[in-house]
Amino acid sequence: MSDNRGNRGKRANSGQGGQGGQDDRGGAASGSWLTRPPKAPRPGRIVAYLALVVLGAVVGTAGSLVQAAWFPGGLVLALLASAGLFLGARRATGTQLGAVSSAVGWLAAIVVLSTGRPEGDGVFAAGIGPLVYMLGGMAIAVMCATMSRLPHPAAGRADLADRR
Repeated sequence: MSDNRGNRGKRANSGQGGQGGQDDRGGAASGSWLTRPPKAPRPGRIVAYLALVVLGAVVGTAGSLVQAAWFPGGLVLALLASAGLFLGARRATGTQLGAVSSAVGWLAAIVVLSTGRPEGDGVFAAGIGPLVYMLGGMAIAVMCATMSRLPHPAAGRADLADRR
């Protein structure tokens, strides 16, 4: 009998036998992230992302009402609330999907509110304020979703305050 310990990950990566990206033990072989099976999302994360969609809809609805009520100050307040939501969702989840999920709820709310009714009633009036709110909010959502993560400081490194 020969010992196969040295060949365990090699067959899966070389294309000679193996089970498509798995080694002899049944585990995932080291390779590209494209060949690894996807991880199942945890139920808590799914609930958190759905809660962020609902929170985005609430902030979008509130911002739509506030930006028109107190024009210059309300517009700034609505955009700051949207930015706080998108950035907070990104930081809370640690992923881009957090900012995207809150932006989806926000965008859905403002699209529904921007469509007029058959009677002619609508939340958004004609003017520059609603346009700045919609385009500015979308720009902020894209910025928050695409910004890079800050690297975590390495363990054992001194703080900047200690380096004086």
